[in-house]
Amino acid sequence: MTPMARTVRRVSVLLIGASLIATCAAKLPSTPPDWASPGLIGGGGWPYASQAVDPETAAGASYLPRSSVIGLRDGRVLLIPFGWDEAVAVPRDDPRVAAAVRNDSAWLASGALPGRTVTQRDMASRALLDLRLLTRPNGASTASWYGEWNYVWPRDAAFTAAAFDVTGHPTEAHRILQFLARTQNQRGLWAARYNTDATAVSDGRRVQLDGLGWALWATWLSHRLDPPGTAQPAELWTMVRRAANQMSRSLGADGLPPRSSDYFERSPGTEQDPHRPTLGVVAPILTGLRAATALAIERGASAEAQRWQSAAGRLAVAIDHRFKPYGYPRSPVPHGDMDAAVTFLAPPFAAPDAGVDTAVLTAENRLALPDGGVLPGEHWQGNRTEAWTPETAMFALAAAAAGRTDEATAELDWLATHRTSLGVLPEKVNRQGQPSSVAPLGWTAALVLLTLQALDHPLPTPPAG
Repeated sequence: MTPMARTVRRVSVLLIGASLIATCAAKLPSTPPDWASPGLIGGGGWPYASQAVDPETAAGASYLPRSSVIGLRDGRVLLIPFGWDEAVAVPRDDPRVAAAVRNDSAWLASGALPGRTVTQRDMASRALLDLRLLTRPNGASTASWYGEWNYVWPRDAAFTAAAFDVTGHPTEAHRILQFLARTQNQRGLWAARYNTDATAVSDGRRVQLDGLGWALWATWLSHRLDPPGTAQPAELWTMVRRAANQMSRSLGADGLPPRSSDYFERSPGTEQDPHRPTLGVVAPILTGLRAATALAIERGASAEAQRWQSAAGRLAVAIDHRFKPYGYPRSPVPHGDMDAAVTFLAPPFAAPDAGVDTAVLTAENRLALPDGGVLPGEHWQGNRTEAWTPETAMFALAAAAAGRTDEATAELDWLATHRTSLGVLPEKVNRQGQPSSVAPLGWTAALVLLTLQALDHPLPTPPAG
């Protein structure tokens, strides 16, 4: 570490301490959590380095346009110089500032920035740059930067890959898919989450089967949007074949997969129907089987295509039999709780269906909070006054893909309004309208980018057969 970096580190610690003292004095007895950062600092160079900025430093500051370097209120610029791993404050005319901005801006310009308004394009720019900072050179794309979030969930990583693909950044998308291919085991399964070095996290969490479906959907989408880049990579086809075979074999006599945790990450035994999988598991698996079938057909793998298409058909019938009669609740029981996973049965993950569309609108109405945003599900067991941004973005994506432009735009406006002081999308928003968890959250950033793209260009949907 350079002397200047050591100085910056000491100053940063003091700033954080001052921030905590000031906040504690105002809000005793509570103290701000360690993850209370309004965003990440970057440097624009490869490999991308990032570091959280503390709230005190961020006060009165803003990102320089189309970059991950921050203009401070005193006129200096905070960035991570190329080759460094910690931030340093430099004068605005330091040549490293121009180089960092030029690098970030060029990367954005190499793709397509979605958005119809200045605010939407600003949100898209920040979301893309944040996803870039959360993705390591080896393709490990973390949920966020801090503690329990600083891991790779196959589910979240798949959405990040999809967001990179739809915005014209296939290189980054391929890195993520290749990371997933490397971490998949011989049975076609993934651990619930991974360290950035590709080792599985051993914390007692069991396999979350929805990740299989999302990984295959992202791979299919990548191939649709960038056929030359994913035409013949052996590792990706092996990944698809293993996961699709695992999903096909897992279907029981009733056509459903086994129970598993989904994006709620809670024990299946706590569900309304503890013996059957939730909609958050079955819908992604259906999407994944359809995606795998389409890839097999194009590849000429007729035996696999027939097997996976048959499995997808069985699962679709099971969903119609078990979930549809009750309005597609989270668990297949009468008067079952609705949750945001119902959007996984809607475009862009499946073809339009009137019954599903009604269920999406019903769920959104039941989960909506008075000040905007939604809860993940009915009778939510967590804080019922905090809105979750990923679920809000799920409904925005469903609305955009269904052509309900005004609804999607209103939800995007709410998300844009409730970003951090640096314009970063957080995980949650409290009842006072303030970010109340980590920022950025990769899944929200990815969903927002998919939604913005869907408003202008319909996203492809895996064919049902």
